Amino acid sequence: MLLISSTTTKQLKYLVCGFRGSVLHGLTLELGETVQILEKCEGKSRDVTFFPFVSQGIFPAGYVHLKKAVVTNRGQYETVVPLEDPIITEVTSTLQEWSVLWKQLYVKHKVDLFYKLRHVMNELIDLRRQLLSGHLTQDQVREVKRHITVRLDWGNEHLGLDLVPRKEFEMVDADQISVSDLYKMHLSSRHSVQQSTSQDGGRQRHGDSCRMPVPHHLFVNLKSFTYNTIGEDTDIFFSLYDLREGKQISEKFMVRLNKNGGPKNPEKVDRLCALFTDLSNKDMKRDLYIVSQVIRTGRMLLNDSKKGPPHIQYRRPYGCAVLAMSDVLQTISELKEEKDFVLKVYTCNNENEWYQIHENIIRKSSTKYTAPSTNYGLIISLQLLRGDMEQVRRENPMIFNRGVAITRKLGFPDVIMPGDIRNDLYLTLERGDFERGGKSVQKNIEVTMYVLYADGEILKECISLGSGEHNISEYRSFVLYHNNSPRWSEVIKLPIPIDRFRGSHLRFEFRHCSTKDKGEKKLFGFAFTPLMREDGTTLSDESHELYVYKCDENTTFSNHALYLGLPCCKDDFNGCPNIPSSLIFQRSTKETLWISTQLSSTKLTQNVDLLALLKWKAHPDRVMDILGRLRHVCGEEIVKFLQDILDTLFSILDDNTDKYGPLVFQSLVFIINLLRDSKFYHFRPVMDTYIQKHFAGALAYKELIRCLKWYMDRSAEVVRQDHIQEAMRALEYLFKFIVQSRILYSRATCGMEEDQFRASIQELFQSIRFVLSLDSRSSETLIFTQAALLNSFPAIFDELLQMFTVQEVAEFVRGTLGSMPSTVHIGQSMDVVKLQSIARTVDSRLFSFPESRRILLPVVLHHIHLHLRQQKELLICSGILSSIFSIIKSSSLESSVQEEVEMMVESLLDVLLQTLLAIMSKSQSQEAVRGQRCPQCTAEITGEYVSCLLSLLRQMSDIHFQHLLDNFQSKEELKEFLLKIFCVFRNLMKLSIFPRDWNVMRLLTSNIIVSTTQYLSPALHKSFTDADFDFKVWNSYFSLAVLFINQPSLQLETLTPAKRKKVFDKYGDMRVMMAYELFSMWQNLGENKIHFIPGMIGPFLGVTLVPQNEVRNIMIPIFHDMMDWEQRKNGNFKQVEAELIDKLDSLVSEGKGDENYRELFSLLLLEKIEQETWRETGVSFVTSVTRLMERLLDYRDCMKGDETENKKIGCTVNLLNFYKSEINKEEMYIRYIHKLCDMHLQAENYTEAAFTLLLYWELLHWEERPLREFLHYPAQSEWHRKEGLCRKVIHYFNKGKCWEYGIPLCRELALQYESLYDYQSLSWIRKMEAAYYDNIMEQQRLEPEFFRVGFYGRKFPFFLRNKEFVCRGHDYERLEAFQQRMLGEFPQAIAMQHPNQPDEGILQGDAQYLQIYAVTPVPENIDVLQMDRVPDRIKSFYRVNNVRRFRYDRPFHKGPKDKDNEFKSLWIERTTLILTHPLPGISRWFEVDKRELIEVSPLENAIYVVENKNQELRTLISQYQHKQLHGNINLLSMCLNGVIDAAVNGGIARYQEAFFDKEYISSHPEDTEKITQLKDLMQEQVHILGMGLAVHEKLVHPEMRPLHKKLIDQFQMMRSSLCHGLPGLDKLSPACSGSSTPRGILATHSPMSPESIKFMHRHSPLNVLGSVRHSSSSLSSHTSSETGNLLILTDSMMEHPEDLYRMQVGYIMTKQNTLPSPSSSSLSSTHSAPSQMINSGHSSIRVGSPSLPDRYRHNREILMLLPPHRDRPSSAMYPNMTENGQPTNHQRALYHQVIGPCKPCSDPNLSVADKGHFSMHFDAFHHQINELPPALPARSLRKSPLHPIPASPTSPQSGLDGSNSTLSGSASSGVSSLSESNFAQSSSEPPARADTLDSMPSSQAWTTDTEEAESPYLPVRYSVSEPEVLDPLKPAPCRSHSAPLGPTPALPPKPYLREGCIPEEDLRPVPRPMPRKISQPLLTNKEEQAKVAWEHGISEE
Repeated sequence: MLLISSTTTKQLKYLVCGFRGSVLHGLTLELGETVQILEKCEGKSRDVTFFPFVSQGIFPAGYVHLKKAVVTNRGQYETVVPLEDPIITEVTSTLQEWSVLWKQLYVKHKVDLFYKLRHVMNELIDLRRQLLSGHLTQDQVREVKRHITVRLDWGNEHLGLDLVPRKEFEMVDADQISVSDLYKMHLSSRHSVQQSTSQDGGRQRHGDSCRMPVPHHLFVNLKSFTYNTIGEDTDIFFSLYDLREGKQISEKFMVRLNKNGGPKNPEKVDRLCALFTDLSNKDMKRDLYIVSQVIRTGRMLLNDSKKGPPHIQYRRPYGCAVLAMSDVLQTISELKEEKDFVLKVYTCNNENEWYQIHENIIRKSSTKYTAPSTNYGLIISLQLLRGDMEQVRRENPMIFNRGVAITRKLGFPDVIMPGDIRNDLYLTLERGDFERGGKSVQKNIEVTMYVLYADGEILKECISLGSGEHNISEYRSFVLYHNNSPRWSEVIKLPIPIDRFRGSHLRFEFRHCSTKDKGEKKLFGFAFTPLMREDGTTLSDESHELYVYKCDENTTFSNHALYLGLPCCKDDFNGCPNIPSSLIFQRSTKETLWISTQLSSTKLTQNVDLLALLKWKAHPDRVMDILGRLRHVCGEEIVKFLQDILDTLFSILDDNTDKYGPLVFQSLVFIINLLRDSKFYHFRPVMDTYIQKHFAGALAYKELIRCLKWYMDRSAEVVRQDHIQEAMRALEYLFKFIVQSRILYSRATCGMEEDQFRASIQELFQSIRFVLSLDSRSSETLIFTQAALLNSFPAIFDELLQMFTVQEVAEFVRGTLGSMPSTVHIGQSMDVVKLQSIARTVDSRLFSFPESRRILLPVVLHHIHLHLRQQKELLICSGILSSIFSIIKSSSLESSVQEEVEMMVESLLDVLLQTLLAIMSKSQSQEAVRGQRCPQCTAEITGEYVSCLLSLLRQMSDIHFQHLLDNFQSKEELKEFLLKIFCVFRNLMKLSIFPRDWNVMRLLTSNIIVSTTQYLSPALHKSFTDADFDFKVWNSYFSLAVLFINQPSLQLETLTPAKRKKVFDKYGDMRVMMAYELFSMWQNLGENKIHFIPGMIGPFLGVTLVPQNEVRNIMIPIFHDMMDWEQRKNGNFKQVEAELIDKLDSLVSEGKGDENYRELFSLLLLEKIEQETWRETGVSFVTSVTRLMERLLDYRDCMKGDETENKKIGCTVNLLNFYKSEINKEEMYIRYIHKLCDMHLQAENYTEAAFTLLLYWELLHWEERPLREFLHYPAQSEWHRKEGLCRKVIHYFNKGKCWEYGIPLCRELALQYESLYDYQSLSWIRKMEAAYYDNIMEQQRLEPEFFRVGFYGRKFPFFLRNKEFVCRGHDYERLEAFQQRMLGEFPQAIAMQHPNQPDEGILQGDAQYLQIYAVTPVPENIDVLQMDRVPDRIKSFYRVNNVRRFRYDRPFHKGPKDKDNEFKSLWIERTTLILTHPLPGISRWFEVDKRELIEVSPLENAIYVVENKNQELRTLISQYQHKQLHGNINLLSMCLNGVIDAAVNGGIARYQEAFFDKEYISSHPEDTEKITQLKDLMQEQVHILGMGLAVHEKLVHPEMRPLHKKLIDQFQMMRSSLCHGLPGLDKLSPACSGSSTPRGILATHSPMSPESIKFMHRHSPLNVLGSVRHSSSSLSSHTSSETGNLLILTDSMMEHPEDLYRMQVGYIMTKQNTLPSPSSSSLSSTHSAPSQMINSGHSSIRVGSPSLPDRYRHNREILMLLPPHRDRPSSAMYPNMTENGQPTNHQRALYHQVIGPCKPCSDPNLSVADKGHFSMHFDAFHHQINELPPALPARSLRKSPLHPIPASPTSPQSGLDGSNSTLSGSASSGVSSLSESNFAQSSSEPPARADTLDSMPSSQAWTTDTEEAESPYLPVRYSVSEPEVLDPLKPAPCRSHSAPLGPTPALPPKPYLREGCIPEEDLRPVPRPMPRKISQPLLTNKEEQAKVAWEHGISEE
């Protein structure tokens, strides 16, 4: 059964346990959340949660706790408010908000604040728990709330949250108080909560503006005395000692312990505690110490039992302990409980210094005391309490229940309240001097003291040794052993009753304590002193030297009169000189006793004049003199006897009013003014209490009024007015006495003489007005009199209200204030006093009555208006206004308030606006001058006046606004008013008057502004439209509305959900309110709208970018309106278009706008434009703006986040191109050029930075046209700006090592300098140009890799989405590193594992897909690359720069697959990517513009492979031709071995089988020429190998001869295997056919000439292709580094054509100076081994790797293709370890040259598994075979990644074993690559141009051998008849392309005449030579001659 609760009985519950909502419809709830129960059924409830989101669900009913609540705003939007203390609710919500931010602190590494906040949160939870317990007293609750608010404010401030305005620790409701009060509360929240609390408490306690000082009390509890070695009874005294003053400031607290260390009184167990009371703040700042003295009671000497009998007890000093209060005060101030401390007890080394042992311990004079043997001693606990004694008793009842001993200060506390009676005399027994008396040793003197009354009776219990013990009648001092001059310094308190004080005296008896057996105490003298003198004054507070009289030891003093007549001291002796010498007691002239006294009495005095006043009746004739001397009495004495003095004065006044009246009046004025002194200010409550409860002068008012009036009337006549001013200052208390006296008289007489009293008061006020109306400009003294009167005047209002009605008092005050002269007539000082008096009047109780306000308000406003007009005393005026508004707000329900508001509007509104404008302009000017705002102007005055203005506007109703608008006499006045108020409102939002965290204040301000605007906008529309249109007013209004909507405090989207809901419930969305108002006013403009085009486009655009859909829906159609009106006027909307685009860029870059805005903008405007006649242009414009927004949003998103440089650069390029091509905004275009340039410089992309800056350079001309200052450029001529740009671009090209692009710019600049005859600059630029040529030839440059990247999916930014790019990689960056970098830039992206074009599902998918593989550049300047005399350093630049076309290959089988030889059907799919701009350019990547796809036949591919290998061999052999004997020829050895080994074991023989077969020739007659070409290339390869072996024969090391012999043998096998397929091959190389010895080769071969090599090199298009550099980042790049690991796979072994192609491309790789094309390798790899696309796998599946997959490892057919192990060609090079595992000699040599220097290499393109192999890196040095080697130190590894050789899966041997060679149609080159460090020793020196270039410096050679460095390498001359050889070898036309371009010059085209920055007519695609048919012609005679000459040259050498 469901129990459904009704709306009126909603239950509010709090979670006491978290619930995860794991059940169906379960609601996830966190601990502390609030839920509202809707239904309940069987233990589970369905609820709706309120914090932080609203949702419904079920949860266990036992998980919540029911709380009482009330429902407000019933209905759909009702709110349930719990009935609990508001501060508890605030703590709960605040902790929930903090918890989220607290965790973020840890994430942001703000650890310190993290732990501090955690501590504060735990404290808040504990304090909240205390409040909820309900067990605290009211004072405790108040203290807990104070602590809570302090912590809440601290946390909010440190977390950047809003400041919470509070009153009495609770949040205030802004609706219930005035804006001025709210402003003050915000200010006060920044001050210490503790201070404000104490101030509030002071006001509440005493009802006065004065503040009582809070006394402190120190609680001391003795827990134990663990120093147990005494064994006797002990007395322990505690006191407070001031070290600086060297005196004790408190009474002593005494504890008596027995010999066991326990309390002597068993009832005092656990009650040995005292409270040292009334310590002032001044006392707490003293250098205080707790001093504890230990006095034992027992034998004379503790360790000598002979000294004195055991029954005689002496008080003997034992030890002392001290504790510095400064060390413990901080600790005990913070704690709320007792804190334990241990005091070490030190013993005195010399009893003579016992009196100062505590000082010695404090000063650490360790020689004068002995430290205890242990750390134990006195264990005490301390606690510091605050407040008056009543409060302390109330708050700490447990302390007083323990019988705490109240221990008072020696003097009076700061405040002596009436009724406090005290009469204590503190006597200090200082010291004595006594005679030895004929004894050999000094005496043991004990002093006994008695208090005796006049009759000789000993007063009982009038002596106190310390609090905590009972009073005693006899005092015995402690005894100092053998000391005739003892110093005791012991303080004794004498609490003598006041009635026994007069006539009493003290007697001191001196005894010698013998230590003999009897232990007698023998009396030998005495001294005495009376307590009062004859004149009635007590013993003065000073030291007294008393006479000592001798006496017999048996003297009984039974007759005290016998000695009282004697002089007691020197002063007494002088008073009675004639003393008979025959008295019984003779004075001992050499013996004296010193004592000191201090009186603390409220009844006794030591002042004679004061005593005479109090006893004036004894001498009535001296009253005049006594009253005159009162002014000389000390103030401390007066306040002590304040009540008695006042009683005396009024009794004198009653005795004879006429005679004593003026003197009594003066005395009364003196006492009243004495209490105004800050020292005695806290005695004012004493005076108040006296007047209310003790004053009895019923007739005094008559004389007081008379005297006061007399003083005022004489103020115009008397020159000296000191006494008059004193009377004016005492006006408050004089009126209190007057009123109280009249009340007493009226009670006594039943209201008689009422009329006379009223008349006298009227006359007195006339005198007051008279004084104030006097012209004080001529009299400075009169100014002070008037100021004193004005200061005191407001204090009398409350007294007058006791006797007169509110209206009567108000009339008195109005007349008085009205009598004051205006501001013009008085000085500035009086201005302040007058306003302060008005301020106190407004703050008085009188002003709170509506009746009085109606009377007083006009005069108050009049004075304020005068001051504001003259801009004087603004701060005081603002305080007065603030008080007025506060009173009006609290009385707003009264009907009279409307009249008062109307009055204030008429008087103040205009002047308030004027004042605010003046203040704001002044603060702005000061800010501009000083760089910061003036604190006084902005923080104090501006804030105050803003709050006053807002308070007034808030109080105004529609009636007030209507009256205000109706009262304007003309439209000019209305216009001026509107401009003022709109300007003030705008400044409120622009100047940020209120701090950021004053959100409550800001929201209230916004609410008042929007309400006021709604009242004023009809007047604007009504008065300033149509004919009366005023642009200035309307523009001001629109600017205000725009600023209002854009306020940060109104952007609710940035708030937390809970805060957003709170603001929305209270105010709604004020942006929407203002947007509706703005739209309505815009529509009212009509034809005048054109005046705001284009001025308001930017501001309105900013409004539409606010992230609030309703605001956007309202405001976006305004743009259509603007377009329409401009179209009507001008026939177009160019202005709207231009302004919109300009502002859109700046606004979006500021962070405004989003994707939703872009869509809404397009949708709304297109919908509006659809009906217009100019629809076409409008749609075009909206579409263009929408596209611009796409790019701007992408740009902003990239810039604001932690995006990578690539994304930022790409986004900027996209935006830059858009501005240039689509919008043609030159200024924006230039701005983004520089932004892009800065990004490139930051990323160190100097080449790209140069190209970027070149764009701006192209826009300029060599003219003298002046240019304005722009960006960072100064105002200068166009020529100079272009020159500066040119120099900067040249500099960036230099840093980017692209000197070829800088040289044309140098030339252009040189032309300019030459035309101007600026030879100095010309010389400089020519030198730079020459240096660039040197750099090109001398400095090493790395060739970058290129990668194709596809970005697919809707999650990518617009500028990347579903597009493909080619990226120029960084230095040393290979494919795998690039892939990882891209995935790092797009962490959410998914790597595609295939190279196929993505389908529609991926393109439209809600994800990111990346497709990456390497591509090969296709150079544009092919002719440069074909020039033989061009150094390779120059060619390498043109291979990879200014490249627009890139390609990659993919193998596939076309037609039926030949099972015997798959090369017959293996085709290549070659894709060419053409970019929009060539690389490098303004970006490192450009978009692919179009793709071209062609297919390469198997035969063409074979020609391509063989031809490239021939080219590589020729280059390598030419480099080694002139090497020194026995140099390092490892690279040549490896290359020859690889090619010959591959040919013997399959190699090109597979091509022979595939394409030279009769069946193939007959079936492919169209390939006849290509077959002939392939045959020629094979023949050529044989000839080249022969020449290479001849060079190898000359250079080979003797230990490597076996290797050379093996190569010769294998070469013969290769020739023989090819002879049957290539007729005449044996004729071409006769030396190789008949002899197998190396010598035979040397005998039959001549040196290889350039001509002969050129003869063998057929210039086919494939050669051109072969010369193209291929990326070394290809995934198949490792084939070149694996020797002999390629196998021919039969059909049964090959499942995919790519498997075969992977092996084939390996052969391509070794035929080039670089690694194979990544387009073929990477693409084939992604097809056959998808995992290689992004993550490199094991080498067995690596693309292009010659290693076979595991499934082929044991294939029988593969093993049959391999030679036997003993016959494997690599065995000669890497023979097995045989004899004892030691290598042979040639093995050692090879290992030394090859393996020794090698190190395991790390290749970024290798997988983890690959890197795990012990693989020595043998790179073919693709950079070094066809190009000049860079100048690097010998044996140094280059930075470029080296490619290790993974172990082949087909053999258990390592990758170093070359025996696993294969036969392949596209076989591996077989070149075993060496480590680069080894190659640094073995490679040839760089070639030099013998004809045109100087030889390369020896430092540039890659060699370590001296002889090699000294013999520069000369290039081989191939033939003397080179043209004749080349002429008949013209390349045939390509199959699908036009003929290649003609030759290009050696220098590149000017970089500014190229793609990205060149004219369109130069952007023609360059045709690429493709595979074609070439027929092989027969050898001519010239060719034969060249061949013979070449062979003959070798044989001669």
